Amino acid sequence: MFFNDWTGLLRVVIVGILAYLALVFLLRISGKRTLSKMNAFDLIVTVALGSTLATVLLSRNTALAEGIVAFALLIGLQYIITWLSVRSQRVAKLVKAEPSLLFSGGHFLHGALRRERVTEDEVRAAVRSQGMPSMESVAAVILETDGSLTVLQNQDGQALTSLKGVSQRGK
Repeated sequence: MFFNDWTGLLRVVIVGILAYLALVFLLRISGKRTLSKMNAFDLIVTVALGSTLATVLLSRNTALAEGIVAFALLIGLQYIITWLSVRSQRVAKLVKAEPSLLFSGGHFLHGALRRERVTEDEVRAAVRSQGMPSMESVAAVILETDGSLTVLQNQDGQALTSLKGVSQRGK
């Protein structure tokens, strides 16, 4: 069906505005970390918030108050988990992946590439996207916890101190 009635459209507009304002308010008071892209856990919360907003907007069976409580619950759980992960290594290891070294010392780390399901071509594409002309100009490529690839440029005589905490299995 293309159109049911005007009250359905009016409901979507009114509930949409109110749900949006509630979500913005809750996100604002919860802090910047709530919608960060730091790891898979953060992505899940972001997707769940979007799904909840869609349900509140389009389902006549879900009241606005229920949607706001769902927003608050998801944001509250995100806040608690991130608060705990900053204070506890055990919690941090449960919810956060470790970055992985994929290329170092002029060589691809094939074990790490297989484990992380990344191809050499994808690593080369990341190097090109950084404007680097050759793999020889690359000191390291890291698969970050958010799935992005970080390319570190060779700097003569400088130690790669930023690799602290990066899994070097496969090296």
